[in-house]
Amino acid sequence: MSTTKIAPRILIIRRRYLGDIVLLGPVLKSLRNHWPEAKLAVMVDPAFASILSLNPDVDQTLLIPTNLTNWIRLIPALRRAHFTHVLDLDNRPRTALITRFSGAPTRIALHHGPEVRLPRCYTAHEIIEVDYLVNRHITDFCGRILRPIGVPFTPSAPKLVPRAEDIDFIRNLPAFASIPVGTAKILIHPGSRSPHRIWPPERFAAVITQLRNANVSPIIVAGPGEKEVIRQIQSHLASPALTIDQRLTIPQLAALFANANTLLCHDSGPMHLAASVGTRIVALFSSQNVATWRPLGEKHLTLQAPMPCNPCLSPSFCVPSDSYHNHCVRHLSVNQVFAAVIQQLESKD
Repeated sequence: MSTTKIAPRILIIRRRYLGDIVLLGPVLKSLRNHWPEAKLAVMVDPAFASILSLNPDVDQTLLIPTNLTNWIRLIPALRRAHFTHVLDLDNRPRTALITRFSGAPTRIALHHGPEVRLPRCYTAHEIIEVDYLVNRHITDFCGRILRPIGVPFTPSAPKLVPRAEDIDFIRNLPAFASIPVGTAKILIHPGSRSPHRIWPPERFAAVITQLRNANVSPIIVAGPGEKEVIRQIQSHLASPALTIDQRLTIPQLAALFANANTLLCHDSGPMHLAASVGTRIVALFSSQNVATWRPLGEKHLTLQAPMPCNPCLSPSFCVPSDSYHNHCVRHLSVNQVFAAVIQQLESKD
């Protein structure tokens, strides 16, 4: 009688966003270390699928269905995949149904708080205490989903591997090609998903001016939706700064960060992407929990004014409990930020 064990076939569901998907790395690495022969698939929203191609622990990428046709195609595809485990880190009605339709014998929901959505779609629930994230990183939160299947979670920094074709593409961009070989490359990403968490453009311009006076040529990086921020920064400069404002794919953005020495940015998905390819970070935090959202890895710097803010910069606007609805980042000074960037430049590996 054969005693051959079937290698686990595991589907991890994490719909979005860029930073959250990058930070799946420690969960995937823990699964790979525990079951080296396992097949690991990750299901995400289509906009974020390309980032998974840079993670060597991912064997397959699946897309969250966006219309009825995709739903009809997905259900038989899930059954044909014969997943042994589905780990749903979102526990939304849509992801609960996907988990149930998979037919996997082990189906786990991760939920923050007592009420699991559609509990009958799962075989087990990992309930996270409401105050769990007070002093823990979000990757520790995600790692809890491994408890019901007996897989040890090993905290680690995500590691993504940029593709050679993307590195070549970035090195041929005019803004990069214009900088002499061997010169430090400082990237400045001034955007944020929340307009209220953006450090003022005139202060970014002041840091750029100070860096120029220190014989450093920073490069502004922003997507098409952030052109207004770039325009405002440029309006405060004596001469335009080097800028990369074309639309880049996520793998190209990862390659861009990998080619830089330091990235100055807000707490954001690009921050986590840059950290995952080894770029040193200077991150500007508003009222977010730094312990939970700091960039993982060594030698990163996070800047945040003492919390709670005193005095409050926008008492008629600020919502202390909502990190997307306050102006706390504006407490950070130009000199603080400039000193942090210089510290990163002068640090030795």
